[in-house]
Amino acid sequence: MIKILVDSASDITQKEAEEMGIYMVPIEVRFGEDVFFDGVNLSKKEFYEKLIESSELPKTSQINEFRFEEEFKKLTQNGDELIVITISSKLSGTFDNAKRAAKEFGEKVAVVDSLNAAIGERILCEFALKLISEGKSLEEIVKILNEKKKNIQVIALLDTLKYLKKGGRISAVVALTGEIFSIKPVVAVIDGEVKLVGKAIGSKKGNNLLMQLAEKSGGIDFSMPYGLIYSGLSDEILQKYIKDSESLWKDNVKDVTKIPIHMLGSTIGTHIGPGAIGVAFYSLGKDIEK
Repeated sequence: MIKILVDSASDITQKEAEEMGIYMVPIEVRFGEDVFFDGVNLSKKEFYEKLIESSELPKTSQINEFRFEEEFKKLTQNGDELIVITISSKLSGTFDNAKRAAKEFGEKVAVVDSLNAAIGERILCEFALKLISEGKSLEEIVKILNEKKKNIQVIALLDTLKYLKKGGRISAVVALTGEIFSIKPVVAVIDGEVKLVGKAIGSKKGNNLLMQLAEKSGGIDFSMPYGLIYSGLSDEILQKYIKDSESLWKDNVKDVTKIPIHMLGSTIGTHIGPGAIGVAFYSLGKDIEK
């Protein structure tokens, strides 16, 4: 039997992991002296409530080698094989720790660097489940995942620059200018890193830019997993985006209310704050940077 283990940077909660038939190892989230396990004893809703109230950003900790070793022992003790899918190695040391922990398990444990996070990591897990259901071997699945992950596109529109400023990712001057002129940055995950790919003045133009970038990537491969994501306590902005971007969905989705929607968790939500919306999908083959 082949099992899948994923970290909580995928925004898959413990409950969802159980429903999907996979295993999730949580990342630690610290608010001051309080330590929580992402997706276990800290829900996404609770995370945003604390984030909004807190004057300082929470800190997230990569999963260490020892915790991975413990999980690998439990999941392979009956002779089962294990595929481990992690947050991008360019965003965290979690992948490297998983690789080191996997050494003593030989070919029974394979570690895949998603080169992504949040919903991008999630749709790679969903595809891995499909490959398992088709009866493919561990070696075949790992090879296909490493090839197909290059086609994953994650594009997001941010509502505020405040949290990027808090985390030292941008200067106070840039943040203030952005707030004054209502500049909405559009970011994407490219080669495992989060990069700025556009700016729009106002949310309506931001929604349009998000749609244009999705189309520029070659369009959505609807035969593969895809989904939408939002940060914060309300999906109101995302629902408006779905309505504004009808042309993306109308020929491929019979019922737009069935589009998979997920709330962004702590790993990425810490840095972008509430009010962001995004789309993740396997593209039909172009690079939005070009």
